[in-house]
Amino acid sequence: MENRGIFTLDGITGMLIATVLLLSILVGLTVWGLGVQQGSAANFYQIQNEKEIKMISTENATHKIDVK
Repeated sequence: MENRGIFTLDGITGMLIATVLLLSILVGLTVWGLGVQQGSAANFYQIQNEKEIKMISTENATHKIDVK
């Protein structure tokens, strides 16, 4: 085990590969999240018959109507 080098995968090279991989995952998830947020911000909805909404009911989703 005398073949230790600074540019092996458990040295600087491995650290740089891991850092670049983590930063690229971070950038990808950030871009994806911003796209989802912009898509949701442009999707407006209106609630109809507010008085008929029950606290626990599976029919509550029918009161939401997309305006767009």
